[in-house]
Parts: sequence; structure tokens; C-alpha cells
Amino acid sequence: MYQNILVAIDDSDTSMQALHEAIALSKVHHAKLRIIHVGNEFYAPYLGTGVDYEKLEASFKEYGQKLLNKMLTIAREQNADCDAQLLEVNPAHERVADKIITAAKNWPANLIVIGTHGRRGFQHLLLGSVAEGVVRNASMPVLLIRSK
Repeated sequence: MYQNILVAIDDSDTSMQALHEAIALSKVHHAKLRIIHVGNEFYAPYLGTGVDYEKLEASFKEYGQKLLNKMLTIAREQNADCDAQLLEVNPAHERVADKIITAAKNWPANLIVIGTHGRRGFQHLLLGSVAEGVVRNASMPVLLIRSK
């Protein structure tokens, strides 16, 4: 049924659960797995002078790539047919959820797997929900993995 499964990860336990579920599904369906991480391009116009923005941005990219490499190793140790992709988003102009959906369409994915933290109330209002944005706007099925 599924030929291409995309899993979006960050460094949370919920993302690790989503990765394991995506690996299991990819094996059942003999599907290819793509692991993506969307790194926010650093955007802080109020920090002023004394901040080396290039070094800061480079450190975010390096961290994102290390995270992807770790997840890719986990997937390959479980014999998943997979690759990984680091995506960047400028929060002043783009939303992470939209970047995930675009990556899924361009690949093309048949399923998106993503973790959700299940925030409610003020936390949800303050932090928003990437998973909610993906569910609302994706044209393909989305599997949400809830945090424990």
C-alpha cells in the first residue's frame, strides 16, 4: 500500500517513537523510508552586535545533520531502506509544517509519520503545533505518534 514513507523528526522522545513506527511500517509494506529534519534558520533581529550569525547558523546545521545521521544509523541497523534529508526553513517567511508537506509531495511520499506532543491550552497557543499544521494541510495520509 505505501511505497514511500516520510518521517519528520526533531530531537524529542516522541520523534524517536515516530521513527521506530515508520521503520516498522516500511518493513511491512516494503517501502522506502525518508527521514527529514527541518532546521530553523536562525532569525533573531534583536540580538544586536557581538553575535556571529554565520557561526550560529552553522552550528544549527551541524546539529541537525548529526541528529539525522544518528536516526539514519538506527534505521539502517534495523535494515530499513532509507535516506535522510536536512531541510532549512526561515521562520520569518516559512512554516515548518509547510516545509514538511512540500518535501513529502516532492519525493513523493504516500504517508507522513510525525510525532505530536499533545500540548493543550496556553502551551499550544504559545508553541503551536507542527503536527497539527501537517494534518490540516497534507494531501496524503498522516500518522500521528503521541508522546507517552
